[in-house]
Amino acid sequence: MRAYLFDLLVILGALVMTLGVLGLLRMPDVYTKLHGASKSVFLGVMVLAISGIVIGGEASTSRLFLICLALFLTTPVASHVVGRAAFLRHEQMETAGAIDESGSLHHTDESPGWRV
Repeated sequence: MRAYLFDLLVILGALVMTLGVLGLLRMPDVYTKLHGASKSVFLGVMVLAISGIVIGGEASTSRLFLICLALFLTTPVASHVVGRAAFLRHEQMETAGAIDESGSLHHTDESPGWRV
């Protein structure tokens, strides 16, 4: 039974990551591509790690748990850094109906409308 669950989780993880790649190809701007990439990598790798936990022993389970924890902590930070870099480079949103709520479009100088 565990082998079937393992197979199902591997297929699900590969499917989620494939959908993320399709999202990267289809999305129009950096911000929506970033959303698709970060969510699919996080969810896909987590499902693959859980599949390894299902079938693995004690040593591999602890390693996979640490990998999941590292992804849980670093994926949002990395996504934020990439989004912030795109914002500082004045990348425009190309999605239909997108609204820039930062107020940076009204500034004439090279600095963004806000600083952290």
